[in-house]
Amino acid sequence: MASLNLGFNGARKKAVARIRAVERRNLLTVCRFSVKTLIDRSCFETIDDTSAEFINFVSILEHILSHRLKGQVSWFGYESPRSFWDYIHVACSKVPHSCIHSIENMENVRSSRAKGRAWIRVALMEKRLSEYISAALRDFKTTRRFYEEGAVVLGEEAGLLADTLIGLNAIDFSFCLKGEGLDESCPVVIDYTPYLKFTQTSDSISSDEEEMRTLGSSGSEAGTPESHMTASLVADQSTWYSKSKRLEQKYRVVLEQKGYLEELVRLREVQLSESVSQNKSLLQQLTDTQISHKLEKKQLETIILELQDQLTVMKNHDLRSRQELTSHLTNQWPSPATLDTNAVALDTLLYRKRTGPWEEKSFQSLEQLSADMSLSQMSLDPAQVNTHSLESKPGLTHWHREDDDILQWKGHFST
Repeated sequence: MASLNLGFNGARKKAVARIRAVERRNLLTVCRFSVKTLIDRSCFETIDDTSAEFINFVSILEHILSHRLKGQVSWFGYESPRSFWDYIHVACSKVPHSCIHSIENMENVRSSRAKGRAWIRVALMEKRLSEYISAALRDFKTTRRFYEEGAVVLGEEAGLLADTLIGLNAIDFSFCLKGEGLDESCPVVIDYTPYLKFTQTSDSISSDEEEMRTLGSSGSEAGTPESHMTASLVADQSTWYSKSKRLEQKYRVVLEQKGYLEELVRLREVQLSESVSQNKSLLQQLTDTQISHKLEKKQLETIILELQDQLTVMKNHDLRSRQELTSHLTNQWPSPATLDTNAVALDTLLYRKRTGPWEEKSFQSLEQLSADMSLSQMSLDPAQVNTHSLESKPGLTHWHREDDDILQWKGHFST
């Protein structure tokens, strides 16, 4: 009875091992077909979230990373399901320049499933998905802690997964991570129908023929199904390794060209920044010059206004000085009315002095009377009196000598 139980348990273990091996092989094979389909499709159209080939590839990759993933045991002994993001977050935390921290801090991505899907898309855009998977598989201790026995990531074929994903580095992906499709809770389903009617390109057919020749040479040797499966996997691994090398070389060439273009762009940006800085300095100098010109103009206007004010003050002062001088001269010299009054008074005085003895004196002739009248008229302006004419007239010299004091008094009065 015990031997039957042992035999039954052994057969059951073999069946379970076979089932797990078939699951791993199916997932890896479908993943390889999916990568081929993506590469072929990328030659004709852009790969994005709406592409059926990409959706199927993401479903396959989620199945591989979630295959026999352990649940999280709580304090009460209950086991809650996990997402593959919990494993990737821990296993890839030491990858240099990784996107793990950025995805962890994304606001519109909240659930663990959505973060895992966002990580796949970001890694594809960075062309580093194979690098992340290889780094996670090298952390064997963390992988054993998150996965049960028989998982794809714990099998011998796990290395084929990273080599298969290298071919995706030749595709330029572009995804939008703001949509709500990342947080869908419905289980992903793999669509096997495209691979049942799979048509290969000429390059893929030639590579498959090489694989068949390799398998034919090694198929003559007899062995168990496990050995045949291992031999086919090893052949696939070598073939994919050679393909990955070729793709890696192409990718390196593309990277070199990209680096050259980036260097050109960087130099162009440096030149633009230098030209912008020079233009800014010239603009600043021009602005400073304009400001200085404006200040000089204002200073000149101020000086002109001050000079105009000074000129106005000087004109007013000159006018006032002229007015004062005129008034002073006017006050110094007597007015014409005063001069006329003084002349009349002087004439009257002279007349009275001459005509004092009017009643006693009688003119001997008319000529003497006219001479006396002319003398009285010339007494108004002594400067016009001609002494020679006075001396020449008879009878006037004596009058001139007698009235010498009166004439001196008249000159003193006029000054």
